[in-house]
This record gives sequence, C-alpha cells and structure tokens, in this order.
Amino acid sequence: MAEQQLAGMRVDYRTEGFDVDMLAPTWHEQLTAWLAEAEEAGVVEANAMVLATAGEDGRPSSRTVLCKGLDERGVVFYTNYTSAKSRDLRQTRYASATFPWYLQHRQVHVRGMVEMVSAAETRAYWSSRPRGSQLGAWASAQSVVVRDRRVLDDGLAAVTQRFDEQPVPVPQHWGGWRIVPEEVEFWQGRTNRMHDRLRFVVNGHDRSWTVRRLAP
Repeated sequence: MAEQQLAGMRVDYRTEGFDVDMLAPTWHEQLTAWLAEAEEAGVVEANAMVLATAGEDGRPSSRTVLCKGLDERGVVFYTNYTSAKSRDLRQTRYASATFPWYLQHRQVHVRGMVEMVSAAETRAYWSSRPRGSQLGAWASAQSVVVRDRRVLDDGLAAVTQRFDEQPVPVPQHWGGWRIVPEEVEFWQGRTNRMHDRLRFVVNGHDRSWTVRRLAP
C-alpha cells in the first residue's frame, strides 16, 4: 500500500463528549457498562483485549486475548502457564491491556500488577468451556515451535482418544491471570482529535481512586 494512501486514512470521530460527571463510581462498573454497550452495538467479541507484556530484556510483546472475568479485583484472562506471555508475566509481574472498540470510537486501557487466579476460579471457568477448547488446551504446548500442522492435529486426536467419553480435567499447566489495575483509562474519540481521556489512578497507600483528565 502506498504511503499516500496510509497518510490519507482518517476518521473524524463525531461522538458525544465524555466527562467526569458521566463516569460510574468505580472503574470496574464503568468498564462493565462500556463492555455491555459494545456488545449491544454488535461489536464482535467485545471482551477481546490486546495484552502487552515484556520480558526481562525489556522487549515488548502483544497479542489479543479474551477477558473472562471482571470485578473490583481486576481483569482476568486464561492461558497456558508455559506460554510466552506467562513467562513474561512471571518475570516482570506487570501487564497492560487495551479493549479497542473501534465501532464506538472507544478504548479502555488497564495497567497493573498481575497475579494468578485461584485454582477454584480456574476450575469454575474451565467447566464452562466447550469440550473442544478443553481438549485443545491439553493438545497444544503453546508457543513451542512445531514441525508442521500435522503435529497439532495428531496431538488433538491423541487427547480426544485419551479422554473419550470422560470429563476433561484442568491441565496443571493451564489457568488464569488477573491484572490488578493501578490505572484504568477511558478514551472517547472526539472531533479534531481532541479526544476525551479520563483515567482512574489508584492510591498506593489506601487503594482509593482518583480520576484525572488527560490531554489527548
């Protein structure tokens, strides 16, 4: 694609304003409300978020994961504990995630420390997963280099046979991570790139929250 075409790509966001008095009392209530509005508007996989991590060498990585838990404690997603993202999280204990709702000209950014969710929470979510997804978690050594597609297909066939007509248990190498927010920013696109940015920031002493408006 020509550079001129890229330079000419733009949308002027003509959405209504978003100010402090429009926020819910807490960040998680506001995020829950926007998530529901995105789903109602027809956003496909409205719970998708771009997760950013970094290794000990400081090199960042990002990928899309699905938010599967949201409350006052933080934002939860599930993955293989031996994956590249989990190695990063173990090393740095920090992550950020962005919910990109382009259809509504909105984004939410969550940043904070991470912790593993409890085994009980993992089991509860695991039981809600489709059987095929459960089998896939056993079959794939996530982030490991494989020779070809057949390796993956053979692995899935093997675990399908192994658990034939039996409940599929939670693998020891699989579970949830929770981002415990220190900052949660709500971004609403506005005309002339004068966007609204409202950020909840936690007080490290008593875990109270302050809301700040940021320049776009």
